[in-house]
Amino acid sequence: MLANAEIVRRFLELKHQVHPEVVSYIREQNDPTLIDRMAAAAAGTLVVSAEHIPGLKKVRDGTRFLVDPELEVIMGSAGTTGSVSGHEDAVHYFRNRYNCLSSMIRSRMTTMPIEALLKSPHRYRDEECSIIGMVADVRTTAKGHRLVEVEDPTGAIRVLFNKGRDESFAEAERILPDEVLGVKGKLSSDGGLFFAEHLFRPDVPINNAPFKSDRPGKAVLISDVHVGSDTFLDEAWNRFADWLQDSDAAYLLIAGDLVDGIGIYPGQDNELTIKNIYEQYDVFAGMLRDLPSRIRIVAAPGNHDVVRMAEPQPAIPPEFTAKFPENCTLVENPCLLNLQGVRVLMYHGRSIDDMIGLIPGASYERPGEIMDEMLKRRLLAAPYGMRTPIAAMKTDRLVIDPLPEILLTGHVHICGITRYRGVLGLNAGTWQAQTAFQKQMNIHPTPARAFVVDLQTLQPEVIDFS
Repeated sequence: MLANAEIVRRFLELKHQVHPEVVSYIREQNDPTLIDRMAAAAAGTLVVSAEHIPGLKKVRDGTRFLVDPELEVIMGSAGTTGSVSGHEDAVHYFRNRYNCLSSMIRSRMTTMPIEALLKSPHRYRDEECSIIGMVADVRTTAKGHRLVEVEDPTGAIRVLFNKGRDESFAEAERILPDEVLGVKGKLSSDGGLFFAEHLFRPDVPINNAPFKSDRPGKAVLISDVHVGSDTFLDEAWNRFADWLQDSDAAYLLIAGDLVDGIGIYPGQDNELTIKNIYEQYDVFAGMLRDLPSRIRIVAAPGNHDVVRMAEPQPAIPPEFTAKFPENCTLVENPCLLNLQGVRVLMYHGRSIDDMIGLIPGASYERPGEIMDEMLKRRLLAAPYGMRTPIAAMKTDRLVIDPLPEILLTGHVHICGITRYRGVLGLNAGTWQAQTAFQKQMNIHPTPARAFVVDLQTLQPEVIDFS
């Protein structure tokens, strides 16, 4: 298999630079002739990108039915979450996750069940083969290698990522518990270990083509309002509300933490201006009623809202939202929306805490990079049993399928933007100034900002109301 450095060197000899996605694609295909063919297709261009891959056509993920209503909740309508009935659901949950994600990987590689390797180790010894499994355990060995136990429905095997292999080890350091991986490599002579040479993730297809609306429409995307907190920026919100009166926005999406809540953390009472949870939602309802009634509002819960912590979270109950305006649609977290044919996946983003703790170099200051990692894994939340509670039901609603055009998150109070293989990722910041806890953690929020996305072009604009 070609090494990354060798691929880059050969492109440089042909007077080209090369995009990392192209390097990964050539390694996956294991076809050295692609280098010369792509260099010829990119004649006159400095950087060889995915558009120069021979025979690669941009493909949209799924068909769009452009009918009324212009706003449709595809997944996450109020009342669809359900409850967990017992440990049997957990078995269904992880099996569903494995089946969904393994099928995405299987479209790019030919694999064999782990059981076949375990039963006939001598047959496959020193022969290159591929497996797909869910990560049951991952750790670093005393010598600095990465040892991962993966399992499929037929069995489990230990996979070793050698720290001397730069190409696979950099990604191996970012492996998370409970994600699904494809691994190409060789079985050890005793059949007890699988030596990894290349790692595959479900990922966004390199030829993904986002859908764009065929008619004018703009969506405003925000998150983490935190009404009731003594650090809520009411003056900035009023400027935002005044701006909406004169704007041509058709939709307003709010990705959770509508209010600051009650009893979320020790000592919260000392930081609240509204200490009654019903009053917090009533004040927020009044804020929404002051906005133009022509704007379709979609509001989801977050970890500060009055619903269970476990994801997926149900929509906020009617007893708290009786005063919300009629143009407001309440949804669950996460939810998938259709705005004029443009899919928006809205997720509050609690799992960002876990991913920052597990991925080397990840930071709250760069939430866009975390959204890239979610898209690569096609999972909003991978690890089970950590800071992000997950309700293990019969289907995994945290799998990213189908692909959205826009991924909207919040939670970390810092604006972030990314564009990964055609998917626009936005973290919408907050309407709350720096809290005492954030000062202790040296986290610097970027409050009072709103993203405006043109649904015809998918181009975002950030407007600062601070």
